[in-house]
Formats: sequence, C-alpha cells, structure tokens
Amino acid sequence: MLNNIANAITAYRQAHDNAVDPGMEARSGPVGKSFADFVTNFVDSAKSAGVAAESATVQAVNGSADLNEVVTAVANAEIMLQTVVTVRDRVIQAYQEILKMPI
Repeated sequence: MLNNIANAITAYRQAHDNAVDPGMEARSGPVGKSFADFVTNFVDSAKSAGVAAESATVQAVNGSADLNEVVTAVANAEIMLQTVVTVRDRVIQAYQEILKMPI
C-alpha cells in the first residue's frame, strides 16, 4: 500500500515538473514579425515596383532607357499587381466562408 502511494506521489511530481517546464508559460508577444508587418512590407514592395515601372516607361518615352529594362520593370509590376489582387480575392473569399459558418 505504501509503495502505491509513493508511486502516485512520484507520478504527480513528474506531471507537475512537466507542466512547468519552459515553453508552457504565457508569452508576452509574438516572437517574429506579425502578419500586418508582412502585408505592409509586401504592399510597399508592390508600390515600389509600380513606381519603377512608371519611371522606366517615362525614360523610354524620352529615349534614354533600354527597351529590355522597360519590359522587365513593367512585367515585374504586373506580376506584383496580380499577386496583390489574388491575395485580396482570397481574403474576401475566406471572409465570406466565415460568414457562412453557423453560430
């Protein structure tokens, strides 16, 4: 009987020690960058790609830019815009799916 009690005490002590190990406590905040920071950085890079494409186009009109650079800048801006539109559509679709969920 005494042996069973000792085993039970040991088991409870091990469970307690496992529960208070590092990693189980509440954290103060996010460890890495937040999703909002990621989206902000992505939108900024899309904006700068658009500005670069416009600048290359103006230089091409003035005759001071290489045609390959202009095409590359415009294609890059187009891909960034398509990506932004796709992410926007996915977010709207996810929001609509959430609205359809029963309460």
